[in-house]
This record gives sequence, C-alpha cells and structure tokens, in this order.
Amino acid sequence: MGEVLFRDAALADLRAIVALLAEDTLGEKREDPSLPLDPRYAAAFAAIQADPHHRLIVAELAGRVVGCLQLSFIPGIAFMGAWRGLIEAVRVSSELRGQGIGAALIDHAVEACRAYGCKMVQLTSHKSRTDAHRLYERLGWARSHDGFKLSL
Repeated sequence: MGEVLFRDAALADLRAIVALLAEDTLGEKREDPSLPLDPRYAAAFAAIQADPHHRLIVAELAGRVVGCLQLSFIPGIAFMGAWRGLIEAVRVSSELRGQGIGAALIDHAVEACRAYGCKMVQLTSHKSRTDAHRLYERLGWARSHDGFKLSL
C-alpha cells in the first residue's frame, strides 16, 4: 500500500477533505463538494488554522489525501483542570477502508493529545457507523456515555 503520512492540513487540501466528508450517506446530505467550494468551508478552515487549540489533520498516501479528522483541545475544570482532546469528522476514503489507515489516524490523534498534555480523549460517532464503532472498540475505546445533539 505504501507509507501513510499524517500532517496538518493545508488550504490546498480543502477540496479533498470536503470530498471525504461528502462521501458517505450522512455526508452526502450535509456537504457540498461541488466547485467552486462554498466559501464557508474556507472560512471554517481559516478559523481552525488560526486557533492553536484546533487542528485539521490529513492522512496522505502517495501524495493524495485519503483520510482526515479534526482535533480540538479543550480546557476544563473537571478532573482537576485537565485538558481533553476531542476527535471529530474522522473519514477514510471508501476505497481504502479496512487497511489500517483509520486506526493509524486515530493513533496519531491520540499521540497528539498526549503530547499536548491531555488527560483523556473523546469522540462521538453516529449510531449508523457500526464499522467505525468496531474500530474504536478494537483500539481500546469504551462506550462510556450517550451523546445528545441539537441541530440549530
């Protein structure tokens, strides 16, 4: 398969990231990968890049973006003022799933949280993403909470 590299995303990666987000049944209803990209994507990218508590990470294989996730570092009072990492929007290209890229991407994010000084890492995953749930459990993640969301 070749070596997968993990790095912070560049603006030039935005089109590939949006395409990954739009690739599944949930994303196809809420994302728009058509060109030109909606300017809200670039504005969100700029906000992430400007804030040291947020990172957009891509997985690159042979010069092509094949995975992504967003990582946020959240300060908190709970757990004696511990920082926590929040992983969101994890995606791997559908043609490459099952080859270990997702696991390596999550491991990379966890190590970034450790290096940042986080005491825990959390993520949410839609109930329909059963393959992702199996991956997270295989990596040692516990289903410890029920999550709730309110669309605005």
